[in-house]
Amino acid sequence: MNPLDFIVLIGSMLGIAAYGMWRTRGRRDLNAYLKGAGNTPWFAIGLSVMATQASAITFLSTPGQGYAGGLGFVQIYFGLPVALIIIAIFFLPLFRRLNVYTAYEYLGRRFDGKTRLLGAGLFLIQRGLGAGLTIYAPAIVLSSVFHWPLDLTIICSGVLVIIYTVAGGNDAVTVTQKYQIAVIFAGMFIAFGLLLAKLPTGLSFGDSLALAGGFHKLEAVNFSGSLHERYTLWSGLLGGTFLMLSYFGTDQSQVQRYLSGSSLRESRLGLMFNAVCKIPMQFGILFLGVMMFVFYQFEPPPLFFNDTSRQYLAEHGASEQLHVLETDFNQTHAVARQQLEQWLTARHNGDAAGAQAAFAAATTAHEQGEQIHAAAAKALSAANPHATTNEADYVFISFILHYLPHGIIGLLVAAFFAAALSSKAAELTALGSSTTVDFYRHLKSDATDQECLLASKWFTALWGVVAIGFALYAHLVENLIQAVNILGSIFYGVMLGLFVVAFFLRRVGGTAVFWAALVAQTLVFVLYFNLTISYLWYPLIGCAACVFLSLILQAGLGQVKQTDVSAT
Repeated sequence: MNPLDFIVLIGSMLGIAAYGMWRTRGRRDLNAYLKGAGNTPWFAIGLSVMATQASAITFLSTPGQGYAGGLGFVQIYFGLPVALIIIAIFFLPLFRRLNVYTAYEYLGRRFDGKTRLLGAGLFLIQRGLGAGLTIYAPAIVLSSVFHWPLDLTIICSGVLVIIYTVAGGNDAVTVTQKYQIAVIFAGMFIAFGLLLAKLPTGLSFGDSLALAGGFHKLEAVNFSGSLHERYTLWSGLLGGTFLMLSYFGTDQSQVQRYLSGSSLRESRLGLMFNAVCKIPMQFGILFLGVMMFVFYQFEPPPLFFNDTSRQYLAEHGASEQLHVLETDFNQTHAVARQQLEQWLTARHNGDAAGAQAAFAAATTAHEQGEQIHAAAAKALSAANPHATTNEADYVFISFILHYLPHGIIGLLVAAFFAAALSSKAAELTALGSSTTVDFYRHLKSDATDQECLLASKWFTALWGVVAIGFALYAHLVENLIQAVNILGSIFYGVMLGLFVVAFFLRRVGGTAVFWAALVAQTLVFVLYFNLTISYLWYPLIGCAACVFLSLILQAGLGQVKQTDVSAT
């Protein structure tokens, strides 16, 4: 990065943060601080909901997921439209009618205090860890690429988001997310356009699709019925629906976004905006990764996209082995490229047999290159057991730094930080709101609004410090975008089960559902660490276990009188 890039980066980040603080200056009312002014239009809600979910992990890691695995990851979102329609019909009207600050207040009114605290506690644990992951993920990638101190990168970005989030509350998040998402999309569109422009002369868009399809990168739908395959049509439609229903319907970081709407209609339109736009957005980001795969079939890729890995091997007595591996890797890539050029010529000349033979030879050379990369990753693990060998998270940022012009580099790095700050701010406001309303105000019933307002600011700041602390000591073992969804899948199903029982099983009381939720969450933990099924099934398992166990326990406890919350 040169001075122009740093000007674009720092100017974008500080400008957006300062704008959020200025727009929300003087907010001294608890309701406005926690829920916003209540006049947010539907498009701002839609962008805010999208920005809250689309963290820096989405824009750093998802292109790498497309590069490595193709379009199949998009199946995780197939259940999202169904989930958002259900939330708009059932969840949203009730939350607005009860005028709650958090989703877990409803559990307290429907059941009892302990069930409310359990729901809020599950959220705080999951989202508290997720907040650390949100800031750690981009920090570790960016610090590795730019050689910035990791701890300093984490602390500086964390402190910045704490300051403007604490100062402005929920509205500071909403008003800044519009501009943060604009920076993000501008950067991604520019990157995609420049990537296409850098493809070899003579390689048409149709040729690119044919090449990607030949390497099985365009298989967006997997009809397999195996529970052990991570991404299939069925895990996306069934497990994905429960995952998205849990996230958008019970996670306070999302509930808080659409409760800020000026009316039920505006909130519903904001959700429907995401129902329509989210899958195409994720598809587009994955497709960017697929096109990077095509690009690197003609442009020599590095043995390690994470340059830190290469430096570590070179500095720890493996330089000779590294040289041999890099030489072999570059030779196999040269062979693959030569064969692909012959394939392209034969394809344009209508020589189907020649094209098929050349592509088969290119595939063989590519597989040999993958074997060499696997050997290099094994050597890295032997030299440094704590090093990450997952290259997917570094593909996009490596492409940006080596092939895009200055100024654009700064804009895209700003986009990554904008995504990180956007989702982190939403998480912190949700954590602060839930801690204040569901714990502090619940346990200290005589607290005034001013006391709660001050407490909410302190709790928001405290959760920010906790997230920074977790990020400083975190170690990821999965691709970042998958790690976030795995963490949510472990907790979200039981949270959703609490709300399903609350909405639809009027004869089940708080004691039954409380113990059912604890048993169901324990079951999910046990299954996750002992089975190899796709993580997308755990929200469904957690929710179903909570519902059925609550019915069984309630049958043993007998009938219980319920408060008709819907009439409140």
